[in-house]
Amino acid sequence: MIRNTIWVTTAVALLAGCASAQVLINATGATFPYPMYSKWFDVYKKKTGVQINYNSLGSGAGVQQVTAGTVDFGASDPPMSDEEMKAFQGKNGYAVLNFPTVLGANVPAYKLAGISQPLNFSGEVLANIFLGKITKWNDAALAKDNLGVKLPDASIIVVHRSDGSGTTYVWTDFLSKVSPDWKTKVGTAKSVNWPLGLGAKGSEGEAGQIQNTPNSLGYVELTYAIQNKMQYGRVQNAAGVFVAAELASVTAAAASAAKEIKDDFRVSITNAPGKEAFPISTFTYLLVPQQIKDPAKKKAITDFLKWMLTDGQTQTADLHYAPLPKAVADKELKAIAKIQ
Repeated sequence: MIRNTIWVTTAVALLAGCASAQVLINATGATFPYPMYSKWFDVYKKKTGVQINYNSLGSGAGVQQVTAGTVDFGASDPPMSDEEMKAFQGKNGYAVLNFPTVLGANVPAYKLAGISQPLNFSGEVLANIFLGKITKWNDAALAKDNLGVKLPDASIIVVHRSDGSGTTYVWTDFLSKVSPDWKTKVGTAKSVNWPLGLGAKGSEGEAGQIQNTPNSLGYVELTYAIQNKMQYGRVQNAAGVFVAAELASVTAAAASAAKEIKDDFRVSITNAPGKEAFPISTFTYLLVPQQIKDPAKKKAITDFLKWMLTDGQTQTADLHYAPLPKAVADKELKAIAKIQ
């Protein structure tokens, strides 16, 4: 009798383990945090058996597919807009929640022979380059911010994303804040009508395009720039200081937002105040439906969110992302209870 009891108990435990291992979550969205998500999902699978398949297609796809219900959750660098959230609720009959995951930075990345030190870029200069007003690397405005650097007499080849991209949203959000001309003529969006330049799909595609194009300038997430050993520059912040993108400067950009962040966590931290703040910093978000009908998926997703907001935050620095401010993470842990 005891042996039969042990066998049944063991069998139940094994079946429970198999059930856990069979939980499969599908997600898609932002390429900006893909290196971080890839690591997290791999670590979490080894820890729990839950498999999260993530398709790195861009923030636009993340919003579209979570709204359509073709994925269990989406991902986007900017939070969903009022219009996108209304569209989601209109189609599904319930809300979507925006959960910040980590902090990252967009950097001006370039390929320029003979330049060893990082170049300085003001927001106005970057806007004028992407508007086509500044066309040469040795333009007087660039030279003024890079005294002592021998800039080449070469045309600047602008590179940008061709797909709907949260990275583009963050980049154009910054340019709109520092350049009235950019705000009027182009504006802020995941996809914009670029005045000029070569388009590339995904962060990987844009990084590759820049690397393969001499005299080019584009924008990529810091991790991609470091992993691909790309040249990238410092950017002038709201205090007038040229700042490098690094963990401390990204964290500084989030400091003011952490004190005032709303209950729905939707916020922009580009061009943040403070001498130490890197001005093209951003939260990036998971987009999670407020109702998850499958109990196993609901448990898997909410358990992952709790792990991501605690243990997962200790793994961010290795991939050059900044962890969430504790006040934000603590507030998110309470918000998980809204998932039904």
